[in-house]
Amino acid sequence: MTYDQAVQYLFDSAPMFQNVGAAAYKEGLDGTLALDAYFGHPHQQYRTIHVGGTNGKGSVSHTLAAILQAQGYRVGLYTSPHLVDFRERIRINGKMISKKRVIEFVEEFKINKFKIQNEGRGKNDFSLFTFHFSFFEFATALAFKYFEEQKVDFAVIEVGLGGRLDCTNIITPVLSVITNISFDHVQFLGDTLPKIATEKAGIIKPGIPVCIGENCGEDVNAVFQNKAKEVGAPITFAEDEFKIQNSKFKILRALQGFCQEKNTRTILTSVRLLREQGIVISDEAVRRGFCEVTTMTGLMGRWQTISKNPLTICDTGHNVGGMQYIIRQLDEIQNSKLKIKSDRKARLHIVFGCCHDKDVSTVLSMLPKDAVYYFTQASVQRAMPAEELAKRASTHQLSDFSTYNDVDSAYKAARSNANKDDIIFIGGSTFVVADLLKSLQTKDML
Repeated sequence: MTYDQAVQYLFDSAPMFQNVGAAAYKEGLDGTLALDAYFGHPHQQYRTIHVGGTNGKGSVSHTLAAILQAQGYRVGLYTSPHLVDFRERIRINGKMISKKRVIEFVEEFKINKFKIQNEGRGKNDFSLFTFHFSFFEFATALAFKYFEEQKVDFAVIEVGLGGRLDCTNIITPVLSVITNISFDHVQFLGDTLPKIATEKAGIIKPGIPVCIGENCGEDVNAVFQNKAKEVGAPITFAEDEFKIQNSKFKILRALQGFCQEKNTRTILTSVRLLREQGIVISDEAVRRGFCEVTTMTGLMGRWQTISKNPLTICDTGHNVGGMQYIIRQLDEIQNSKLKIKSDRKARLHIVFGCCHDKDVSTVLSMLPKDAVYYFTQASVQRAMPAEELAKRASTHQLSDFSTYNDVDSAYKAARSNANKDDIIFIGGSTFVVADLLKSLQTKDML
């Protein structure tokens, strides 16, 4: 079996959420617990940090991993989704899991599939062919086992979706982190912020400190406070801890998106809570982790500069909470360019696509009216067709647009049309950014 065949087996035998959305969602932890039992509960052999939330959990996970790595610890990092290669999800000290280990895992699963399935049934359950595993259950089991085999000191584990019923929620971490709450995946998590917060709060464990990154209103805060009180977990709100000036952010952070200001507070509070447990983390390790996170952990797609002539940026922010920061930052860049070249305002060219299960109308209503749009669709089943997106955009006073069947074509058109002093932004969906990075990597442009 080759690596491509192994990954294809995972994709074919279990739907992947990033491709098909709701059809891949599986409620409950039966599959995860069955795999965990079969592999001998590997996550119990190392310390973990659990990171959930709506936006920012990927950046926070990567930066915490980089800080621990800079301190000299051996650090596993499990995140999702991947952008270019499945192995991005599972890293140790920034290095992706080997193709060989992925192949071995798939081959072992194929041989022992029914034995593993039986771990997930009660003694009197004879429904032999009704127990199925999700793609994310496969990936989580592989990550947890690999981290044990490689004898990591810590593993930073990013929640996949929600929290309470997420595959990762079988761990007992040394610290739980919830970055923020915004509207996303409402069909699974609830249609109000308190309902979503209730699902996210499911990662709060008895006696384990929890850091809440962002104050999201009294109703949401109350959900976290009540859950923490119920299980006896010390709770800290990061915004109450740090009032950091913007000038300091540029010194501390390699990641430059506006949303990283709140992430910085979350990370620094998390570091303090880890130190209080006797975990050694020096100030120098913190500085290095912030400054070198992209090179130390391989993080991509967070306000990432693709080109400087014209300035070209991509970002995986894809919901209302994430887009508000992106739009504000694009506006600031336009205004700063106007001050330098007062003869004309830099034109904004936006390559944009989204998934049909997102709050498309609200996001479209937020977008700048005077930009040039290149509507496209990512190469996943969840992608909204470009033509449909364009129809919806026209109802939100977005009139200067064209449509493209793939991200690469849309990006080429934007580059062709843009003046050297203009700005190109690519986003709207994680998978639009993924397609862009794959295309650039293929052409050795990245």
